[in-house]
Amino acid sequence: MRTQSTVDRRNLLKLAGGSLAALGLTAAGCGTGSGSGDGTVTIRYAWWGSDDRAKRINRTIALFEKKYPKIKVKTDFQPYADFWKKFNTQASGGNAPDVFQNAIGFLRKYDAKNVLLDLREQAEQGNLRLTGFRAGLETFGEVDGKLLGVPVGSNSMALVVDRTVFGKAGVNPKAGWTWDEYHAALATIRDTQGRAGDAGPYGIMYLYDLYLRQHGKAFFTTSGLGFTEADLTDWWTKAFQGVTSGIYADPKRTIQAKPKSAVTAELAACEFTWDNFTVRYASEGKSRYGLAPIPTTDGRKTGQYLGSLMLSGSRRTKHPEEVAQFIDFMVHDPEVGKIMGYDRGVPATTAQYEAYVPDDEVGKQIAAYEKQLVETRVLEPITPHPAGADVTEAAFLRLGEEMSLGTRPVAEAVKRFFTEAKTALSS
Repeated sequence: MRTQSTVDRRNLLKLAGGSLAALGLTAAGCGTGSGSGDGTVTIRYAWWGSDDRAKRINRTIALFEKKYPKIKVKTDFQPYADFWKKFNTQASGGNAPDVFQNAIGFLRKYDAKNVLLDLREQAEQGNLRLTGFRAGLETFGEVDGKLLGVPVGSNSMALVVDRTVFGKAGVNPKAGWTWDEYHAALATIRDTQGRAGDAGPYGIMYLYDLYLRQHGKAFFTTSGLGFTEADLTDWWTKAFQGVTSGIYADPKRTIQAKPKSAVTAELAACEFTWDNFTVRYASEGKSRYGLAPIPTTDGRKTGQYLGSLMLSGSRRTKHPEEVAQFIDFMVHDPEVGKIMGYDRGVPATTAQYEAYVPDDEVGKQIAAYEKQLVETRVLEPITPHPAGADVTEAAFLRLGEEMSLGTRPVAEAVKRFFTEAKTALSS
């Protein structure tokens, strides 16, 4: 559930280790944050994202420091992979940032490592409001009764389409369309527009999760995988057939086009991603882009849920109260909502959602898409993510790509995935 715009997911998920010396850090085990003689404290805030996100966040920090003059915020931002590389090193040394951007796939992992602050006590003390959230998002960061993260925005999987190509091909996806109809539409686009129908959905863990949920399963349980080797063999066999038939884009050309997407590079007419990523396509491509519904198995159940980026605190912070106040401000203040817009998803709280009303076509589409999901009651609880989910997702993406390129047969890719996932989820 992630809003990292222009960097491709393969590179994003190469979570490598690093040494403290290489990063110019020391293994400080005495907690984070600092204070001064006049009562002013400094907290460290880290996030991943683009330069544009950094500019927006810095504007919100200026507002926070104006309201809380005794709290100073030291910032650090990185691209996604670099963020987690640095964070892993800091967390291992007991020096994690006081507050940081987080995602569902990392909650159990870092909770098991005693890195995350349980924010429940701060909420009970009145330093963090858990009211005013949209669509039940206030529970999104709860794990085993602990509050390990607070949402800043929401998003859901969608199909981003090149509206011009779809229009010329006479394809008009509607809610409840089936996977058979989706594949038929891709073939029509291939045959009439000289372009692959889809970029290739076979390595997108979150999409496969929805497909499994439509069949009464899920990608993850609380402790492991929720599907079998036979399930994945079926998924990847059909995917490879899609590549060879041309309804999915040539993976070699897709890789060569990066950091552009296959859609904006005009190699495919659509691809599955998070709804708020649509902003990327509008700024990157030359066509008109929009959102289409997730295909279904039975015409009704989509398996969808609202995902979210969130803010978490360090268990070793010296300033839990100030961390809670900072998080509260960032998720509730209307001016913050206006500044951030849909950069991290549709604002999670009603106050920020109402404060920012998009006036651009893409923003309006994102808002309408999520409103439709809520009103039609298709949303379900999110699938649990056990510790090791991030490494498992990386393996799924990498092996799916190798399968699509033909460098690893389907049967071998499946076996390898289950081996790597077992190791990641049991470590």
